[in-house]
Amino acid sequence: MTEASVAPVTGETEAAIRIDGLGIRFRRNRRGRRSFKDLLAGRQRRTRPGEFWALRGVSAVVRPGEAIGVVGRNGQGKSTLLKLVAGVMIPDEGGVEISGGVAPLIEITGGFVDDLSVRDNVYLTAGLHGMSRAQIDAKFDEIIGFAEIADFVDTPYKHLSSGMKVRIAFAVISQLEEPVMLVDEVLAVGDKAFREKCYGRIEEMLAGGRTLFFVSHNERDLRRFCTRGLYLDGGRLVLDGPIDDVLDRYNAEHGTLK
Repeated sequence: MTEASVAPVTGETEAAIRIDGLGIRFRRNRRGRRSFKDLLAGRQRRTRPGEFWALRGVSAVVRPGEAIGVVGRNGQGKSTLLKLVAGVMIPDEGGVEISGGVAPLIEITGGFVDDLSVRDNVYLTAGLHGMSRAQIDAKFDEIIGFAEIADFVDTPYKHLSSGMKVRIAFAVISQLEEPVMLVDEVLAVGDKAFREKCYGRIEEMLAGGRTLFFVSHNERDLRRFCTRGLYLDGGRLVLDGPIDDVLDRYNAEHGTLK
């Protein structure tokens, strides 16, 4: 197990993901008190910007085929770390190297166009993730079948329920053949039977040698999928070790994850 002082990652260790001294800071706005007269007039005091580090000094090596669970309270940098690994955000210090591409199961319904049909959204989203038209043609029936929405293929996306939107998004992204999966609480919406179906799909991908980087507040899921954990607190990596040890440490400090 590695405690808080994690050294920068060096050497020639084979890595699916290499995180080295990663840090990113955000700006918070502070507003002074407004008088009753200001409130009536709709006036606001000038903001005084401040900065805070959402993540700082985070280093880790994720090896091919590993399943890593990222643990921490809300606001401690878990989703930010995933977005930095996915390339959605640019770090202020340090960096991330990925061997091959990533399948980002992060806010997976983002990017879908409300007024387009389900069919058109499948082609658009899969194409944006690098699949060719021929590849999408070959996978289309499997995508729709997995999502269980064959009767809604030509329905505008905006008319789907939130659960159906998650189904089609997961069905598309899980067809990507990238070696690294980034998963961030994407299955909180949806019925239990479909969640289990998705979890079965994730297990199939892991059995095929894919690498998993998984953020969750669900202890059962973390123990189910992951062998190793990263525990973030205050934007820093405080523990890197076997998932059982990481969860036991978290539970001792903050109570049991649900």
